[in-house]
Amino acid sequence: MRVARQDTRPFSVLSGLVAALAVMPVAAVVWIAAFGGFESLQHVLVNVLPRATGRTLMLVVFTGLVTSLFGIVTAWLVTTFDFPLRRVLSVALVLPLAIPSYIAAYTFSEFLDFTGPLQTGYRAFFGFKSARDYWFPDVRSLGGAVLVMSSVLYPYVYLACRSNFLMQGRAAADVARTLGAGPLRTILRIQLPMARPALMIGLTLVSMETLNDIGAVEYLGVNTLTFSIYDAWLNRGSLGGAAQLSVVLLVIVAGLIAVERLARRRQRFVANRTTASVNDQIRPPLGGMKRWLAIVTCLLPVALGFVLPVAMLLSYAFKRIDLLHDPRLMKALWHSVTVSGATALATVLIGFILAYTVRTRGGALSGLAGRLASLGYGMPGTVLAIGVLVPLAAFDNALDAWLRSHVGISTGLLLSGTGFAIFYACTVRFLTMAEGTVDSGFQKLSPHLDMAARTLGRSRLRTLTGVLLPNMRPALLTAALFVFVESTKELSATILLRPFNFNTLATLVYEDASRAQIEKASIPSLIIVLVGLIPVLLVSRSMER
Repeated sequence: MRVARQDTRPFSVLSGLVAALAVMPVAAVVWIAAFGGFESLQHVLVNVLPRATGRTLMLVVFTGLVTSLFGIVTAWLVTTFDFPLRRVLSVALVLPLAIPSYIAAYTFSEFLDFTGPLQTGYRAFFGFKSARDYWFPDVRSLGGAVLVMSSVLYPYVYLACRSNFLMQGRAAADVARTLGAGPLRTILRIQLPMARPALMIGLTLVSMETLNDIGAVEYLGVNTLTFSIYDAWLNRGSLGGAAQLSVVLLVIVAGLIAVERLARRRQRFVANRTTASVNDQIRPPLGGMKRWLAIVTCLLPVALGFVLPVAMLLSYAFKRIDLLHDPRLMKALWHSVTVSGATALATVLIGFILAYTVRTRGGALSGLAGRLASLGYGMPGTVLAIGVLVPLAAFDNALDAWLRSHVGISTGLLLSGTGFAIFYACTVRFLTMAEGTVDSGFQKLSPHLDMAARTLGRSRLRTLTGVLLPNMRPALLTAALFVFVESTKELSATILLRPFNFNTLATLVYEDASRAQIEKASIPSLIIVLVGLIPVLLVSRSMER
C-alpha cells in the first residue's frame, strides 16, 4: 500500500535533476569516445585494447575464483559447525574490508620483497646469500595482484553467503544428511545452489571493485584497462583514447551486471524458520583435527587480509611517529574530512529526496529517476573522472569567456580546478549506497504513519519533519557513515581530479608509495584503515545479532 499522492512536484523535479546530473558523466564519456578521432581509436584497438582487456579479464576471473573459495568455505564453517573461536572468527573475517586494495598492495610488496621479513628469514634459515641462490615468487605480477585483491575483497562473498546460509536454516541440510549425504555433498548439492543468488551478488561486487582499482594494479605492474585509461589520459595526453577505453570498461561492467541478474533469475528459495529457529542455533561441534583445520582455514584469510597489512603499517608507523605533526598529513586529513563530509551530506540528502519521491508519488518516472541516479556506482573511478572533468571544464571555460567579454573579469577554473570535481564524482559514485540505505529505512515505516499524521491535522511539511525524519534518523546516519568512509578510501577518481597541491589521505598514500616511501605512507594509511573499521564492525555486530 502506498501513501496517497500529494503535491510533491518539487521533489519530482529535484529527482529528475539529480538523475540528469548522474547520467551526464556517462553521456560525456560516450560523446568523447565517439568523436575521439580515428587515429586514437586505431592505436587503442591495435596496441592497447587486446593486452589490457586480456589482463583485466584474467584478473577479474582469478580474483573471483579465489574470493569464492575463501568466502564460501569460511561462511559455511562458521554457520554450520561449532569450534573454538568461531564467534570471534565470524566477526574477524569481515575485517579485511577496512583495508583498501592499494594499501594492501604496498604492504604485501614490502613483506614479500627481497629485503622484507619473509625473504630475509628464508635466506637466514637456508643459508642463501643472494637472490640467485633460490627462487621466490614475484608479488609484482598478475598472481600477486590476484593474491592482494582476493585477500581484501573476499568478505563481499563471505557476507553474502553467510547471510544466505543463516537464512536457509538447517532443515534442508538435515534432510539431506538423513538421506545419506555427507557434509561436503550437502553443501555442493543443496546449500550452495540455494545460495547462488547471494553468491552472484558478492562476486559482482568483487569484480566491480577489481575493475575500479588503480593503485594496486599500477604498483604491482599489471596493466589493466583501468590503468590504461589513466596512462592514455595523463601520460600520452590522449583524452579520446582514454574515453574509448572507458567505453570498453563500461561494457564489461554492464556485462557483469547482466550476468549477475541472469544468474539470479528464477532462483528463489523460501526458508521457513518458524519451527526450526531453536534447532538452527545448535551447531554440531567439530572434534579432533577437524576443529583445528577449521580454525586455521578461517584464520588464514584474516591473517592475509588484515593482520599482515596492519602489522606492517604499525611497524613503519612506530619508526616515523614524528610524522603525526607533518603539515602535509594535517592538510590531507582536512581535505579528506571536508570532501567526505560534504559527499556524505549531499548523498544522504539526495537519497532522501529520491526515496521520499518514490514513497509519496510512486509511478514509473520516479522509479526511473532513482535507477538513473544509481548508475554511478557501476562506473569505475577513472571512467567517472573523465565524465566529470570534461563537462565541468567546458562550463568553467564558457563562463570565463562570457565574463571576460561582458564584464572584463576572469573566473578561472571554479569547478574543475577545485575540490568540487572530487566532491561531484564521489557523490555520483556513492549515491546508490546512500539511496539504498535510506530507501530500506523508508520500507520499514508503514505508509499508514503518513496517513495518520495527515488525518490528525499535520501538514505535509510537518509530517515530514516531525514524524518521518525522527524515525529515519538511524538509516540516515548509517548512510552518511558508509558514504563518508568510502569517500575517504576513494583513490581512482580522486587521483585524476585533484587540483594542484590538493591531497587527500588516499592520494597522499599513493604519492609516498609511488616514491617507495612506504614508511611515510604508514600513518595516513593507518588513519584510513581505522576509519574503515567503523562500518565493518557495525556490520559484523549486526550480523552476529
